[in-house]
Parts: sequence; C-alpha cells; structure tokens
Amino acid sequence: MPRTDTPGSLRKIPRTVWALGFVSMLMDISSEMIHSLLPVFLTVVLGASATIIGIIEGVAEATALIVRVFSGAISDYVGKRKWLAVLGYAMGALSKPLFAMAPTTGWVLGARFIDRIGKGIRGAPRDALIADVTDPAYRGAAFGLRQSLDTVGAFAGPLIAMGLMLLWANDFRAVFWVAAIPGFLAVAVLIAFVSEPDRPARSGRPEFPVSRAALRKLPAAYWWVTAAGAALTLARFSEAFLVLRAQQGGLALFLVPLVLVLMNVVYAACAYPFGLLADRMPHRLLLILGILPLIGADLLLAHSDALPWVAGGLALWGVHMAATQGLMSTMVADTAPASLRGTAFGLFNLASGIAMLIASVLAGVLWDRIGPAATFHAGAAFAGAALLLLAVREARK
Repeated sequence: MPRTDTPGSLRKIPRTVWALGFVSMLMDISSEMIHSLLPVFLTVVLGASATIIGIIEGVAEATALIVRVFSGAISDYVGKRKWLAVLGYAMGALSKPLFAMAPTTGWVLGARFIDRIGKGIRGAPRDALIADVTDPAYRGAAFGLRQSLDTVGAFAGPLIAMGLMLLWANDFRAVFWVAAIPGFLAVAVLIAFVSEPDRPARSGRPEFPVSRAALRKLPAAYWWVTAAGAALTLARFSEAFLVLRAQQGGLALFLVPLVLVLMNVVYAACAYPFGLLADRMPHRLLLILGILPLIGADLLLAHSDALPWVAGGLALWGVHMAATQGLMSTMVADTAPASLRGTAFGLFNLASGIAMLIASVLAGVLWDRIGPAATFHAGAAFAGAALLLLAVREARK
C-alpha cells in the first residue's frame, strides 16, 4: 500500500541509493551509446531484417530478465548483494568491445547475450539492496531517484553517440569502442562507494529461496503484481523498433540517437515525480493511469512515420516508462517478505522476460510481413487489454 503519512524527500534517501543511481547512469551511458545505434548498424552495415532484430532484442532482453530470478535467489541465500551486482556490471562492461569487433549478426547476438546476462545478474540484487537500505515510507522516491539517474545516462549516451557519429563520419565501430569507457567507470564507482548493510545473523542453514516451501511464503498480492508486470511487458516491445520507425521517417544516420534522447529526457524528467506519487496515492490507480500514454504512443507511431508523429509517440512512451517502471519495483518491494526480496524481484523479472521475448519477436514478424503500423497497432491492443483487466480488478475492490 502507498504511504501517505510523509511525502518522499531527497534528504531521506540513503547514500547507497545515490551511489547506485550514479552507477546505473554510467552503465546506461555506455549501453545506450551502442543501443541507440545498434538497430541501424544491424540493418545498414550487417544487412539484418526486422525479424532478426526482433529475435536478437527479444532474446537479449528476455535473458536479462530471466537471469534475475537466479541472482535474486542467490543474494537472498548467501545474504550478500553488492558483489553479485559487481559481477553483473563487470560483465556488461566487458561485453562492450565485442560490438565494435562484430563482423556478423551472430556476433552481435553473442555480445548482447553476455551484456544482458550481466544486466540480469545485477538487477535483482541491486533493487533488493535499495529496498534493504531505504525506509519503507520513501521507497517510491528511492526507486524513482535511481530510475531518474539511470535515465539521465539513457539520454546522455545517445547524445554522445550522435556527436561522435558526426565527428567521425558515421563510424559505428569507433563509437562502440568509446562506449566501453563509462562501463568500466560504473564498476569502479560501485566497488568504491556502495556499501551493504549488515544483515541479522541467521541460525542454522538458510532455506534456499527457489523452493516450494519458500515460494509459498510469497503472498497473493505479490503474484498479482508479477502478473500485471508481465501483461504490461507484453504490450511494450523492444525500443529498437522506435529507432527503426524514426529512420524510416527519413532521420539522418548521425541523428538516429536522438530517438532515445527524446524518450529518455521525458523519462528522466518524470520518473522521480512519479516515484513521489507512488508514495502518496494507490499503486493500482497510478498503474492504470500509466498505461494510457503507452496506448497513445502506439497509436501515434502506427499512424505515420513522419517525424512530428514519431516525436509525439516517443514523448508519450517516456511518460509511460516513468509512470510504471519505478512503480512496479516499489510494488514488488512492498508485497514481498524481506527475506525473499531478491527472489521476488527475480521471479517478477522472469515473468516479464518471457513476455518481452514474445513481444519483440512478434513485433519483428509483424513489421516484416504486414508493415510497421501493424507492430504498433498490436502494442496498443495488448496495452488496452492490460488496462481493461486492471480497471476491472480495481472496480471489484
């Protein structure tokens, strides 16, 4: 349930959360320098189809989400979260040079796979660590702050990529080499500035979290949040298709990173305010309101590939992400027992990962066989179905 006694405050957010936010920002600068260019690199340089891009992105993103179930469970079992996060961020940093050397789409798939395994390893322990160190009354603000800093990196990375593409005459591989630098800086900040709280001593052998007895301890409210997250992910395919839509509208190669810049500027500006709202209003109502911009974004992007329509769709997509991503993390943290928090984040992301794989592959197939508009119409339909189910459940309360 959301807290209404005290509004969220930056002063109440622990230093560890700030440090994790800056770690996320640096890694997102690294990742988005590559991700903002990767769909065009695949089509223009390596000759990939939209279906192949959908498969690569679907497998990559699903891998990241599915791996979280194991990393979260392990962090609960051993009682340590920081060093799992270090391992995950290190894998992400080490994967970046592989993109610069990639001669084929298979090589790109391998690089994305390693990168996303790293993301999967770090995600659940990091989110559980944020919940561990933050007063429950300020969790929405804490997750919103981390998401805002993460998203600053998500638009700074494409801006840097755009400048380097202009400076180096569209040399994709040179930009990918530079992208490795902030990735390694993220690992250094994590090691130096993130501290883990002492956990209470446990008597006897701890119960392994991914077991039937342990999973029975997760309440029905948690499983409802997990189902809602999967339904929402099914309605939101890979952002690679946003980049392709803008390129289809005639955007110059060196300007392609602006697609994610625009979306993430909106995302970053709105994430912390929505995090504060999550501490002050019913979570389910806020989730319902957060789906509406996604439907609007899909309809705009389906209507036309002209750049004004694409820009409107990107802005609404950013509002949707800001309204829902930190909120879902807050809802998981609030409904899961503290001893199973890492496992809870992991299982939540397992369900979302399966949905992401289905959504991205379906998006690519629709794009190639029917047309780009069909991809976005399908996204709007899935989002509408999720909205209807949530509204019906809320009305029955």
